[in-house]
Amino acid sequence: MGASPIRSRVKLVQASCSATGADGSAIRGLAREDFRLSADNRPEQISTFDSSTDPAHIVLLLDASPSEYRSLENMKAAAQALAAELSADDEVAVIAFAGHAHLILPFSTDRTLLEQALSRVQLMRNAEEVGSNIYSSLFLAAVELFSSVNAAGGRKSVVLLSDGQDTSLKLSWDPSSMSPPASGGNFLTFEDVVRELSSTGIEVFAISTETRPAAMTQAWVASHATVSLISSESRRLDIPAYTIFLAELVRRAGGVLYFLREIGDLSSVYRRIAAHLKMEYQLGFYPDGAAAQPGWHSLEIQTGSERTRGTTQLSCRPAYYIPHSSPTN
Repeated sequence: MGASPIRSRVKLVQASCSATGADGSAIRGLAREDFRLSADNRPEQISTFDSSTDPAHIVLLLDASPSEYRSLENMKAAAQALAAELSADDEVAVIAFAGHAHLILPFSTDRTLLEQALSRVQLMRNAEEVGSNIYSSLFLAAVELFSSVNAAGGRKSVVLLSDGQDTSLKLSWDPSSMSPPASGGNFLTFEDVVRELSSTGIEVFAISTETRPAAMTQAWVASHATVSLISSESRRLDIPAYTIFLAELVRRAGGVLYFLREIGDLSSVYRRIAAHLKMEYQLGFYPDGAAAQPGWHSLEIQTGSERTRGTTQLSCRPAYYIPHSSPTN
């Protein structure tokens, strides 16, 4: 029996991209041949292509800590606004967190169950569970929900509503707070979270309930697309560490960071997210050679046809991660 092709032994890497014109409007109807993809500055073949026709899998990750109390009616209205924009086949799950993460609703297309799940979030808040474990809840969503068979295909997204102030990882401007302690031990880190999200192809749409820092303009964030936002520059600009970590999470996993107070109400933000998901393209490829080795790799996706060149702007994540435990068969 001959050896199996190398591509069968390498994990599929997926990346979502949105395409807009010069006026900012979404561009639909693009095909696989309209894109060019490179990993570590070397061209790769696009093996799978989805123009938002496959069902999406969306986790609503809700901060239920006492500091982030929101009325149940507002949350229900927001969820209804999201559901109204989604396809009937799109699946939604709900995780609420405070001191611990609680799976309120597994992936479901039943919108009545979604509304009932939000009532259970209200009961959690009445219990006033202490803490706000944002990143461990994100990790749980990636490992427990998106590793299931039902969530294997289609677009994968987490919609996170929080102020960003995590109480479990103790993240700070000290770079060492992102990595395991020198003493060792089985501790979850920020790096663990972004690696899991990236390797699973999960985008994060983070909704911060804090005010956008004055220096953190959209242009400033865009200028750091391929450079870490966690830097001495950001610190000098008086950007809170918990906000910059949210932004860095989104930069590396892909997605969008919204500031609720800029937009006005949660329903409007959820509608924007649903609209963004509907205009996304998902590209998949099997990295070759060094680009398939464990670790972080640069990712560049560009428009590559005459009809799109110079007229289409893409928004895609700048990197992907191959875990050391990547499947080998």
